[in-house]
Amino acid sequence: MPVREGEHRWTPAELAEVRAGLQEQIEGLRAEIAASASQIAEGDGSDGAGDDQADAGAKTYEREHELALAYNSQDLLAQIERAVQRMDAGTYGTCESCAKPIGKARLQVFPRATLCVTCKQREERR
Repeated sequence: MPVREGEHRWTPAELAEVRAGLQEQIEGLRAEIAASASQIAEGDGSDGAGDDQADAGAKTYEREHELALAYNSQDLLAQIERAVQRMDAGTYGTCESCAKPIGKARLQVFPRATLCVTCKQREERR
């Protein structure tokens, strides 16, 4: 596992801790997405007959908000699953842009990072 200059190499215990945290997040997000999907499906049953414009607008807004949250959760799940796949492939900790080490401290705080700080700053300036 690559590390930046001056950092200590990853220990098996540290990697196991990061992986366990990612797995825990995956399980939590899958449960959250399933609950959200059932909640959204339950909302589809109401036909809105007799609702005035304000009620219809409020229901539409609420539904769009629920959908946005569900999409965000699915995106986060994909990022976390990708981090686990990178661990399995041996590419975890390598920047996808410049191929330099991301940095152990960054990955411990933000384990789904795919870019080093320099590349991430460059991306955000665009």
